[in-house]
Amino acid sequence: MADFGADVELEDFRAEARAWLEANFPPALKGQGALAMAERPIKHPELNAWRKAIGEKGWAAPTWPAEYGGGGLSKPQARVLQQEMARLGAFNPLMFGMGITMIGPTILDYGTEAQKKQHIPPIVRGEAQWCVGYSEPNAGSDLASLQMRCEDAGDHWVVTGSKIWTSGAQYSDWCGALVRTDFTAKKHDGISFLLIDMHQPGVETRPIKLIAGASPFCETFFTEATAPKDAILGEVNKGWGVGKRLLQHERASQTGAGMMGARQTPLQDAAKRYVGVDEQGRVADQDLRNRLTRHLMDARVHGLTLARAMAEAKEGASNAASVLKNSATNVAQTRAELTLEIMGGQGLGWEGEAFAKEELEAVRGWLSGKAMSIYGGSAEIQNNIISKRILGLPDTTQST
Repeated sequence: MADFGADVELEDFRAEARAWLEANFPPALKGQGALAMAERPIKHPELNAWRKAIGEKGWAAPTWPAEYGGGGLSKPQARVLQQEMARLGAFNPLMFGMGITMIGPTILDYGTEAQKKQHIPPIVRGEAQWCVGYSEPNAGSDLASLQMRCEDAGDHWVVTGSKIWTSGAQYSDWCGALVRTDFTAKKHDGISFLLIDMHQPGVETRPIKLIAGASPFCETFFTEATAPKDAILGEVNKGWGVGKRLLQHERASQTGAGMMGARQTPLQDAAKRYVGVDEQGRVADQDLRNRLTRHLMDARVHGLTLARAMAEAKEGASNAASVLKNSATNVAQTRAELTLEIMGGQGLGWEGEAFAKEELEAVRGWLSGKAMSIYGGSAEIQNNIISKRILGLPDTTQST
């Protein structure tokens, strides 16, 4: 039987959300969700005003508990808010931040009351930027081989070592890092999850320039940096489980769930503009039409699978994120490839007045998108998780 009372409450909330968004979202930002992906914090009056407004409302993290600064909304209310933001062309200005997508959810999972009160409100308000310290020069896919040393100095921890591919480290206030607190334990034991203040002596970041022209990743060096004894998230020497949980939050964020209001020009419109149309008004190239159709179907299937996974989600860990991570990667990379093909020579420009802004963005997006199948757990790692934990295939290999 339908719960008409609940429906009425949701529609009341819809009216409230619509009124608030119309009063607070700057019209100049409509459809400008790409601003949230900026490599560094940018000076943009409307964006900063919007970040402050949604942060104070708690709706940058709509389902997080209100006592820590979150929105305190139910999942149905959060879906309504997402719908209203999309209707208005609005977006969550913190939707790509690691505080919102990874660190914050993990602190809510494992943090003490003091850790939640210290760290969650600044994350929701966009006042603290976070990075994640996982990979090391000799510990990438085999992350459990990490060697960054964290030693007990009585009333504090002393950290020495390095991390690599640390996204946004040069702009971050805090780092959530996996460190080794016991070198005598087995490989996956003796690892702890430490919250490190980046604004202290002994912390150095060196940006790594990538082929797309940006430097979102860093080498990060810790030389006798310190952290208080209560900066361990979860239990000492039990950080591997905390680290895996953070990766689940990361993979979930990479599937498209958090991209409220983000919009892209339909590829079919671009194809008609660059390739031309036939006498029936269709994209002139039949093979391209077929591949565009397959891509649009894949994108639609991904969206429906994401919606189903969210609807079926229960408390605790889920392996659906691995399926969705690979699906999202395939959709995004295929779109980038098709975009360059459609633009032809105009999609290969790097600079100059001969190329439009969207053409220059397309080639950079294509290059940077190649990393999607590597970061956050490579496609091969996700396939291993899918085969073992979802399909139940044996964890053995046979030589031939």
